Amino acid sequence: MKERFRGYLPVVIDVETAGFNAKTDALLEIAAVMLDFNQAGELHPVETFHAHVEPFEGANIEQSAIEFHGIDPDNPLRGAIAEQDAIKQMFKIIRKAQKAAGCQRCVLVGHNATFDHGFVMAAAERHALKRNPFHPFVTFDTAALAALTLGQTVLAKACKAAQIEFDGHQAHSALYDTERTAELFCWMVNRWRALGGWPPKHG
Repeated sequence: MKERFRGYLPVVIDVETAGFNAKTDALLEIAAVMLDFNQAGELHPVETFHAHVEPFEGANIEQSAIEFHGIDPDNPLRGAIAEQDAIKQMFKIIRKAQKAAGCQRCVLVGHNATFDHGFVMAAAERHALKRNPFHPFVTFDTAALAALTLGQTVLAKACKAAQIEFDGHQAHSALYDTERTAELFCWMVNRWRALGGWPPKHG
């Protein structure tokens, strides 16, 4: 892993939120998928973290966002946990995977990754979490990679082009979208290797 991504461990993240502003709007759901190479040298998902998150104190909640993804922040059946606990638990799992892979840092993989990265970093800053495993600005964006490899930028359409099953009724759940994004990222990395693009051949 550390040779393939220059010392980075890619971790696939998706968030569902109550708006677009990472500083002011509530984080409502988060999921992460850890990846590793199998004995055949193919990248694949190995572990998943998922949590419903309680809005932090004073968080803004945009009604348009709630109508879009259908998450009711006040529903007790969500089983939501405090934002600080969710992020700390996720970071602990990610740091363990990072250490096992011998990597020096993690890089967030996401579909339109700057959005997810912004909310993760804002939550970590809000709770003064010192051991944030993610690079402060580097991300791997599967929307950009899919545009290059598949001619698609929408997650559902990119998955369809890669013949990855995608159920639109389950979309906009952090867990489902993260799992599909992880499959898509693995497919692109493995496809590039199968086509002879990795390791790079010179001369």
